[in-house]
Amino acid sequence: MRIDKWLWFTRFYKTRGLAGSAVSGGHVRINDARAKAANRVSVGDRIRLVRDQLQFNLVVEAIPTRRGPAAEASRCYSEDEASVASRKKMLAEISADRRSMPRTPGRPDKHTQRKLRQRNREAE
Repeated sequence: MRIDKWLWFTRFYKTRGLAGSAVSGGHVRINDARAKAANRVSVGDRIRLVRDQLQFNLVVEAIPTRRGPAAEASRCYSEDEASVASRKKMLAEISADRRSMPRTPGRPDKHTQRKLRQRNREAE
């Protein structure tokens, strides 16, 4: 099965077009080699995927026959614990960063925009 179709069947992407764009954009590696959309996936292949700044390290366990429910799709791959832990850590950091930003109800006013720009300059 093609890698873009496999990513769509296993519900990593909402559409096959998005999966193909991720593959052609270099966000997917099969067995540590950059993947092309037409690359074939077989049982035992290792897939490294970056989606929304989050990294997934997967091993192909099965080839799905259709794009079914999420429970069915999750049986087609396994993920190592280090990958899950690093992704949870990254999500926690992003969440903490979002909570530290100045907030206003609705659109930011002039003073809040100034604080945001100042904060971005300090981060650089």
